Amino acid sequence: MLILQNASYRHPDGEVLFGQINLNIQDHSKVALIGNNGVGKSTLLGILAGNLALSQGQVTWSHKPYYVPQIFGQFNHFTVADALGVAAKVQALKEILNGNVTEENFSVLNDDWTIEERCREALLQWKLGDTPLTENIGNLSGGQKMSVFLAGVSVHKPELVLLDEPCNHLDAESRDFLYNYIKNTSATVVVVSHDRTLLGMLDAICELTPKGISLYGGNYDFYLAQKEIERNAQARELTNAEKTLRKARETERAAVERQNKLDARGRKKQEKAGLPVIVMNTLRNNAERTTARVRDVHASKVSAIREELAELRNAIPDAEAMKFGFHNSSVHNGKTLVSAQAVNVNYKEHPLWAAPVSFNIFGNERILVSGPNGSGKTSVMRLIMGDLVPASGVISRLTTSVVYIDQDYSLIEDELSVYAQAQRHNSGNLDEHEVKIRLARHLFGKDDWDKSCHMLSGGEKMRLMLCCIAMGNVAPDMLLLDEPTNNLDIQNAEILTAAVNNYKGTLIVISHDSYFVNQIKIDREIVL
Repeated sequence: MLILQNASYRHPDGEVLFGQINLNIQDHSKVALIGNNGVGKSTLLGILAGNLALSQGQVTWSHKPYYVPQIFGQFNHFTVADALGVAAKVQALKEILNGNVTEENFSVLNDDWTIEERCREALLQWKLGDTPLTENIGNLSGGQKMSVFLAGVSVHKPELVLLDEPCNHLDAESRDFLYNYIKNTSATVVVVSHDRTLLGMLDAICELTPKGISLYGGNYDFYLAQKEIERNAQARELTNAEKTLRKARETERAAVERQNKLDARGRKKQEKAGLPVIVMNTLRNNAERTTARVRDVHASKVSAIREELAELRNAIPDAEAMKFGFHNSSVHNGKTLVSAQAVNVNYKEHPLWAAPVSFNIFGNERILVSGPNGSGKTSVMRLIMGDLVPASGVISRLTTSVVYIDQDYSLIEDELSVYAQAQRHNSGNLDEHEVKIRLARHLFGKDDWDKSCHMLSGGEKMRLMLCCIAMGNVAPDMLLLDEPTNNLDIQNAEILTAAVNNYKGTLIVISHDSYFVNQIKIDREIVL
């Protein structure tokens, strides 16, 4: 069992990420944790894993959790054995077999004499059978790094598994292996994911929002059906609130007009009666106070309805507010942009591909670069951009403008503010207010303009990058996307899909997200 009670978390700068959250996950449950980027899903999963401390509240679990993180850069100095959490045992076993039979080594090994064999079997399951336990994690591809951490599940066989975007970087075969594990395991599983296939396999959906956490007792299809009911109810509430506001304004106007008529009628009667000036002034002041009270009462009602209306509007997802300003590429259809003939590159002083690779890239086509993890997909991207020189073969490129969007959105400079990042790409010399209008179109309001890019979530960085690209006078001739939906929530993945479909130029994509690939209408495939 996993229990979270009255949980609150504050950032080091004092900003509250979430507060007073309660969650109870029964043993053997399979639960998804979803929510928009930046709402705190990974932070909450880190808390459940015991890696982060709550600002308030407590977390308890009946089994020690096994945690697979989303980001691996901080582990690049680890060996595979370190990543699997077996380095100490493997070293102790080695010492014992070499004759160093000490009580300490036996204590560390804890009779786990098959540890190396289990590690080899687990790595083999994840297509890493030739990877030694001493291999440095930094030498592996993104998919291989994820596979190493997932192999740890097979090694340790935990009763509680916490997975943060486990499908990121995985090829189709590895995703299928992960799906089968989740279907068949009796362990309690909590998953942060935007993979719709995986979400459909889970028992319940927990949605984290700035207002708290909501539990939907069914898979993702059930969740979508419930959200549709909620959205329809919100739309009805919004329509009713707008009607109520119009009626309240009409009532306010009618009440003030009626009071003004009564006041005017009273003044005429008083003038006919020939009352003294002092009495007339007193009666007039009383009438003005009455009119002001009537106006204040109705204004208060209108203000309350207006606030309620604003809350209802804010509750409705704002993805549809995105507006894209991509220009069209100037390259005509069919023009040869890149031609690679029998190229190969070196990896660890050996050719990466068993047979040299040849391909052509033409103007305004949409290409998927596919292949298993470690097959060299990112190397093809680097060859296309000119960042990588082939060890053999010939590659020629037409001088064109290229934008490369990698998995980490490294186009964004963490030390800059959101506004400064946008200005960095303001090649059209837009005025300050125009830059801010563009930011607002990409859902960055005035409260975000001074925020450091370092604090942005993956989805926010993606939106800011799209804004930067759109601010250029001329669209890039080639747009290269390397696993662009990794780390994106579903809403931001839909935003990216709309932007990509709005782009008119040459598109080259690496993605294992079959849903995304189907949406962006690929023309052909380069298979490695």
